[in-house]
Amino acid sequence: MIEDNFRHKGKRQQLVKTVTRKGITDKKVLEAIGKIPRHLFMDSSFEDHAYQDKAFPIAADQTISQPYTVAFQTEKLEIEKGDKVLEIGTGSGYQTAVLCELGAKVYSIERQRELYKKTKNFLNKIGYRPKHLSFGDGYKGLPEYAPFDKIIVTAGAPYVPKDLLGQLKVGGRMIIPVGSDVQTMTMFIRKSPQEFDKTEFGQFRFVPLLEDKN
Repeated sequence: MIEDNFRHKGKRQQLVKTVTRKGITDKKVLEAIGKIPRHLFMDSSFEDHAYQDKAFPIAADQTISQPYTVAFQTEKLEIEKGDKVLEIGTGSGYQTAVLCELGAKVYSIERQRELYKKTKNFLNKIGYRPKHLSFGDGYKGLPEYAPFDKIIVTAGAPYVPKDLLGQLKVGGRMIIPVGSDVQTMTMFIRKSPQEFDKTEFGQFRFVPLLEDKN
């Protein structure tokens, strides 16, 4: 039984007000934050934390991202309905659900097999159906499904993977937190096959983007 009651909905509206105060203005992103039952993405014993604007630990030493961070990255991508979006780091599936709610065709990769299996089943159970979920190395992207309109990286990358830039359409946007201990949120817009515009948005803190060393 999936429980989403008036109390949960009230807390979500408070969360929407919080991220709005922090500067999020995209109405579609705010509507998604207000609609998605974030408490279902966390262990029920931590339900009281679900609608606080903070990251929280989940399985496999990963985290469910801070709602403001999810909203910030999503807003900067300027998602349009029907956009083909590559997500690096499925995690709990919360960001995936936000992208689906905005009408994106989501292709997502998760490096942790435990999370991949759990989230794949869970998203389907609550009615979010990304186009493709895969277990694999996010640094390599999904070349077989490229090019993508938008790419979102939801873990801290010590460098910008060239494979991901190469899978972005001309005119497409990629947002990625770059750095080791603390990351600088960075956006790339592909202007031509060889040319990218780069914009930095300040510091955030993410779990590391794991690389397959084999």
